[in-house]
Amino acid sequence: MAIGTDWRVVDGVATAWFDAPSLIEGAALAGRVVALPAEVVVDVRATGVRVRLDSDEHAAAVSAAARDLGLAGDPTVPQHLSVVFESGDPSLVRPFWQRVLDYAPGDDGGLTDPLRRDPAIRIRQSTEPRPLRNRIHLDVVRPAAAVEQAGPGEASGPYGVRHADPDGNEVDLVPGAALGETTGTADWQAVFSAMACYRVASPTQQRDLAAAAATLADDAGFPLLIDLRPGLVIIDSGKDRWEADAHGLGLDFTDLAADLQSAARELGATADPGLPRFVQLFLDAADVAAVRAFWVAALGYTPDRRTETSDIHDPRRLNPVLVFQQIDASETERRRQRNRIHVELAVPSDLPQARLATIVAAGGRLLDESEGRWRVADPEGNEIVLVSGT
Repeated sequence: MAIGTDWRVVDGVATAWFDAPSLIEGAALAGRVVALPAEVVVDVRATGVRVRLDSDEHAAAVSAAARDLGLAGDPTVPQHLSVVFESGDPSLVRPFWQRVLDYAPGDDGGLTDPLRRDPAIRIRQSTEPRPLRNRIHLDVVRPAAAVEQAGPGEASGPYGVRHADPDGNEVDLVPGAALGETTGTADWQAVFSAMACYRVASPTQQRDLAAAAATLADDAGFPLLIDLRPGLVIIDSGKDRWEADAHGLGLDFTDLAADLQSAARELGATADPGLPRFVQLFLDAADVAAVRAFWVAALGYTPDRRTETSDIHDPRRLNPVLVFQQIDASETERRRQRNRIHVELAVPSDLPQARLATIVAAGGRLLDESEGRWRVADPEGNEIVLVSGT
């Protein structure tokens, strides 16, 4: 079904991206969108706004609001990254990850983030034996009280935060901490990102908080992430960007956080300290440079500005961060074994062939294909499945 030139269906969801020159102008569109009589998901960034609709009924109204504000859609931007576990017994794996992530059961038997920010977990049946450690694992950072409540069992690893599900898939479940020691930032958690989540009572309150946050961030020159969900505004620095060496700006982020907190409280918003969550993917590689370059090209990501880190990120901060770490090239058996975890990337139905060509040109090896799906291995065998449209 045609839903307008701005829109594409990605992972079953009508999605549009509208370029915007500032957070203030992006928040203006967001304010109009949340006033619609529908549950919408809006992500405001310094370069634009992503809108997702479970029903395309209001797509035309969103596009009209964007045009009225002088904002143009870019249908090449939408994509959706999820994480797939292959398991001999999904029923054993699922409860572990539901506790660790505080996710909800999905319609496909997997798990989804109720806030629709972090990647979905899909769990697929597989009888292929893979007894050795994966070369992909997840990092999950949540407030310390939430980590304790999750109760995934005894931790291991060099930092004492590693846990494994019944299949041996690993997660580093890291407790966050207060952003600062003063009451001025009491609403904020440091969960690799600096994040505050505010409950709001009306779309008007939500619009006003988004606008206030955008104005404060633009005045400071900081590329804040402002996510609007039904009854909720999430204000986020992005990974590490509350730290001076990551943002490279002449500001102390805790000062901006204090101003944002004051604005939220003046508008009557209420902080929910249990909600902040950060999820990223870690990939082990013998040749980090080659594997990292593949994923930069495959996902359209950008390397971290800091030379001492191996992070790559979505330039619009809409999809999860990937981090790469060195393993010994002598671990030949582990490197030869297929991971039990792989990445799935959904793109609009008019883009998979171009994206596939990019992935193969970056060193990918096409393993197999079926209708609307292409499975590709990176230079060391980590897999990405490209999925078309719906």
